[in-house]
Amino acid sequence: DDAIRHLTRFCANLWQVHAFCEGNTRTTAVFMIKYLRTLGFNVVNDVFAENSWYFRNALVRANYTDLTKGITETTEYLERFFRSMLLGEEHDLRNRIMHIDWNKVDGDTLPQSANHEVKSAKVGDELPPKCKNCTLEEVAVLRIVQKSPSATQKEIAAEIGKSERTVKSITIALQEKNILQRVNGKRNGYWSFIED
Repeated sequence: DDAIRHLTRFCANLWQVHAFCEGNTRTTAVFMIKYLRTLGFNVVNDVFAENSWYFRNALVRANYTDLTKGITETTEYLERFFRSMLLGEEHDLRNRIMHIDWNKVDGDTLPQSANHEVKSAKVGDELPPKCKNCTLEEVAVLRIVQKSPSATQKEIAAEIGKSERTVKSITIALQEKNILQRVNGKRNGYWSFIED
């Protein structure tokens, strides 16, 4: 949760600095794609392109405050976007829910012109619930061992673009958190999730 909140605030602040006269949303999206890839996530441009209107408006809501009207900035909508994309959670990504005066109506299934489905960067099954408080780098490592349990630290490092030493530190931390274990030794072993 903290990692996603940090990521969304970082993204919102990056967009807010307005480094360019035009194209700040697109530039922010490209930067976030590259940044998330360095953390080991397989993020593609399609996710941002298909939800560009929602992404832009979520960035606005993360930076907009008008205290005279009781409106304060919130990263709630940006968090929904990143949680859908990175963690595979399903959130309603329609622009109408970001409107200041929007009230949810039961059974509201009216179609909207924008595509609100997000392709997840996740691989395979869901991670165990105790992974909820993992860092983004830990989640990236877990996704790799989930799809390839026999992956070595060297292979994991190559996949996520980190050093072997960093991967070793991450796997040690995951073992200390009782999330991951190495079965049958270093050479011929494999990674296994620890069941509760």
